[in-house]
Amino acid sequence: MSNVPSLDRIRVGSAPDSWGVWFPDDPQQVPWRRFLDEVASSGYEWIELGPYGYLPTDPAVLKDETGQRGLQVSAGTVFTSLHRGPAVWESTWDHVSQVAALTQAMGARHLVVIPSFWRDDKTAEIIEPPELTGEQWAHLTKGMERLGHEVKETYGLDIVVHPHADTHLDTEDHVERFLDSTDTDLVNLCLDTGHYAYCGGDSVKLIETYGERIGYLHLKQVDPAILADVTANEVPFGPAVQRGVMCEPPTGIPALEPVLTAAQKLGVDLFAIVEQDMYPCPPDKPLPIAERTRAFLRTCGA
Repeated sequence: MSNVPSLDRIRVGSAPDSWGVWFPDDPQQVPWRRFLDEVASSGYEWIELGPYGYLPTDPAVLKDETGQRGLQVSAGTVFTSLHRGPAVWESTWDHVSQVAALTQAMGARHLVVIPSFWRDDKTAEIIEPPELTGEQWAHLTKGMERLGHEVKETYGLDIVVHPHADTHLDTEDHVERFLDSTDTDLVNLCLDTGHYAYCGGDSVKLIETYGERIGYLHLKQVDPAILADVTANEVPFGPAVQRGVMCEPPTGIPALEPVLTAAQKLGVDLFAIVEQDMYPCPPDKPLPIAERTRAFLRTCGA
């Protein structure tokens, strides 16, 4: 008998991010057909849309392309700056509705929502204070609740908010404050194990403490040695990724087996999407990593 636990509530997938895709269109990135071919050949059945416009935005075309390869879409992703208050609602909704419509058309049920960066991801210039004021916290939490309500009403999707390095939702304190200030019927979390570790958080503890708020998982790891250097020298997230701070499992932290086991114990169906941040990266680098990572996750029971 195998002693590998059966993670029968966890559905694993991958995303354009693991192929070095950060932008809708960029000559440094692999073409979208190659991404679809390679993610399918790596043994994944679920993918995310990635940056809106990278994959075809016509649902008929995308359904045909994914269907041919045995792929299904688990979620779309949007960036928002709702801490800026009601003034940004309309422009936010324009963007969200585009992505949500495609996500819904592809049969997915989740929209991953990432707060905006306080540091320019290319120049590293600090564009906003890293800490929100009380008023901005209220805008952020109320705005996310409104977004959760509207996305559910209009598109039937659940929003899952993604704590992320160099955003206002990063550390354990910030994540717990956000969860304590929002309604679980409207807003839950996309726990990204790599970003949470990057910002000093413990994913297993968060799952065990706030289990009912975990709606979705991103699986990634950080290299502790590179992270220590990045933290000590206040290196911004973009350059940190170029240094390889997000590394191939199982070489980094957190260990993914305990995270997956804790998630399985919640007794709900969860997506766990592999996202190894690599940008930019050589076009031949992602496929072997993806194949090894998929094989590693099978040894964890996924």
